[in-house]
Amino acid sequence: MAAPKAKARTLIVRLVSTAGTGSFYTTVRRRLLPKLQLMKFDPKVNRHVLFVESKQK
Repeated sequence: MAAPKAKARTLIVRLVSTAGTGSFYTTVRRRLLPKLQLMKFDPKVNRHVLFVESKQK
């Protein structure tokens, strides 16, 4: 029998705009860190807004 696989140290996450435009970025974060919240540019409202991490499918 083979040993079970280890969990990956990093996760691919989706950062979704809080402006409600549906814009998103994908990025990588380490598994043990808290959820990401970044100020990034949203091209649909043409300004920097808060992007928060959501579940990746």
